[in-house]
Amino acid sequence: GRPPGSEGRRARDTSEGTRISQDLVGGSLAIDTLPANETRIVEDNHSYYVSRIYGPGDARRRGLWVDMAAANRSQVKIHGILSNTHRQASRIVLSFDFPFYGHLLRQVTIATGGFIFMGDVIHRMLTATQYIAPLMANFNPSYSRNSTVQYLDNGTVFVVQWDKVYLQGKEDMGSFTFQAALHSSGRIVFGYKEIPVPVLQISASQHPVKAGLSDAFMVLNPSPDVPESRRRTIYEYHRVELDTSRISSRSAVEFTPLPTCLQHQSCEMCVTSELTFNCSWCHVLQRCSSGFDRYREEWLSYGCGQPDEKTCEDLAEGGRYSAPPDSSASPQAQDGTSPTASLFIDSLTTEDDTKLNQFAGGEGKSSGAPMPTGTIVGIVVAVLLLAGIILAGIYISGHPTSTAALFFIERRPHRWPAMKFRNRSNHASYAEVEAASQEKEGFVEAEQC
Repeated sequence: GRPPGSEGRRARDTSEGTRISQDLVGGSLAIDTLPANETRIVEDNHSYYVSRIYGPGDARRRGLWVDMAAANRSQVKIHGILSNTHRQASRIVLSFDFPFYGHLLRQVTIATGGFIFMGDVIHRMLTATQYIAPLMANFNPSYSRNSTVQYLDNGTVFVVQWDKVYLQGKEDMGSFTFQAALHSSGRIVFGYKEIPVPVLQISASQHPVKAGLSDAFMVLNPSPDVPESRRRTIYEYHRVELDTSRISSRSAVEFTPLPTCLQHQSCEMCVTSELTFNCSWCHVLQRCSSGFDRYREEWLSYGCGQPDEKTCEDLAEGGRYSAPPDSSASPQAQDGTSPTASLFIDSLTTEDDTKLNQFAGGEGKSSGAPMPTGTIVGIVVAVLLLAGIILAGIYISGHPTSTAALFFIERRPHRWPAMKFRNRSNHASYAEVEAASQEKEGFVEAEQC
C-alpha cells in the first residue's frame, strides 16, 4: 500500500520502465511541491531499496541526522584537499564492509560535488553511474574558508558531510549543509540541514543535479581500432532518483536495503528464493545471481544462468565449465520476460556524462548477369535478408535499450551501440586526489575511460 497522496512523487525506479533521460533533464514532468510544514512520509518500494522521505516536522527525521560536532573528535576528519578545491575526488578506505546493491565494498570515493562514487574504476566522469548522491551539484568548497568536506567513521557508520558549501558561480544563493550516512547494515540516510533554495532552481548546465542511488556493471571489450587493447563499457542496471522538490532544510531520506540474490551462499537457498529477482545458481562460480550485478561479465563468460541448469543435483553432478568469453550459449539476458532483464534494458544511461556511440559497419556487392532461376531466387532471398538486417540495424540504432540491442551489444560490442564515457565540456569531469597523503598539495589526473 502506498500512502495517500504519494502518487505525485517522482522518485524513479527503473523497473517502472521510466526513461531516465526524461527525469530532471528535459523538465517535462509536473512538479508536485510539498508545503514546508507537511510531515507526511512518502514511501517507495524499489527493487533494491525501500526509500522513505521525512518532512521537517517528523520526529524520525531528527533522529537520523548525525551531529558531527558532538561526535568523537578522533573519528571526525576534515578533508584538507577536498575542502580547498573544486571538482576533486578522493578515495577513502572504510573500517567495515558496506553492502551496496548486495556488493560488499571497503573503499569509496568522496567528491566535492555532493556525492560519493561507489565504483572500483576511477574515471573523469564520476557523476554518471555508481553513486550515492544526497545532492549532486556544482559545489565549490574552495570558495569560503568556512566550507568543508568532512567525514566520520566509527566502525558501524561512515558519514560524509558537505558543510556550508556554495554553488560555483551562484554563491549568492547561500550555503548548503547536508550529509550521507552509510551504515554497516546497508542502510543509507540522507540528511539535509541547510538547503537555502529549492533544488529545482539549481542549474544543471555545468554539472548534473540529482539525488539518489545508482549502480552499474563494467564490461571489458576488445577495441575495434587496437586489437590488443580493451575498452571499458559501463552499463547502469538500476537507479533510484529522488523527487528533488521534496528536498528542503531539515528533511531526510532513508533507504533500507532489500534482499538480493548475492546474499545466498548455497544452491538450495538460491533456487528456492522467493525474491522478486530471478535468482540462478552458478556451480562453477559458487554464486547466486540474477545475472545483473557487478559480476555480470564473469557470469556470462562461464555460461551461468542457462535455462537447462535446473536442479542443484544436476549442477553438482555435472560440475561442468562452460567456455569462457566466446561461448555461444544463450545468456539469461535474452529472456525478455524476466523482470530483472526488463529492468536493465530500460535503464541504459543516455544522459549526463554518457552517450550512445555508433560503430557502423556493413558492405555488400552484387553483379548483374543472366542466371538460373535458383540463383535468382537465392539473390532475392539474400536481398530480403540484407534489407531485414538493415531495418534491424536502424531499429537497434533508434532503440538502444531494446532486448535485441542488448543481445547484440553483449556479443558484438565493437559494431553495435555501446555506452562510453566522453569528455564533454559542459559536464563535470573530476580529478582524483593523490591517495598517498591527504595533506599533500599535488593532484593527479584521473584515468579517463
